[in-house]
Amino acid sequence: MRTRLFFVTLVVMGLAVPAALLAHHAFNAEFDANKPVKFQGTVTKMLWVNPHAWIYVDVKRPDGKIEEWMVEAGTPNTLLRRGFTKETLKTGTVITVDGYQSKDGSLRANGRDLTLSNGQTLFLGSSGTGAPYEDKTKK
Repeated sequence: MRTRLFFVTLVVMGLAVPAALLAHHAFNAEFDANKPVKFQGTVTKMLWVNPHAWIYVDVKRPDGKIEEWMVEAGTPNTLLRRGFTKETLKTGTVITVDGYQSKDGSLRANGRDLTLSNGQTLFLGSSGTGAPYEDKTKK
């Protein structure tokens, strides 16, 4: 009985690990480093979920229409270590997002930086994803 339970557990774990690995993606799989975006908008919600947190932002276009952008950020734990709290981005907060648009052209972006209305800039990205980084030494 123990041997059977061991093998069943081993099979279940063997199926779960590849699924978890496929769920996490590299930057280059979904986002285009040649499509930088920068926009200002109002936070409608923030999802603190793994493997990436998501920020939903309403952006007013010049014609007055509202676009809802989804901005991918780092993991919740990483954001907390960088100074974010669940109070940082309350609904209604006006922010500016610098990032990279999705390859499919949808209103999704991988966020690099987020600037609050008080001028504070917070880094959104996660290291090692393949996302471009700003070289502060080049001007």
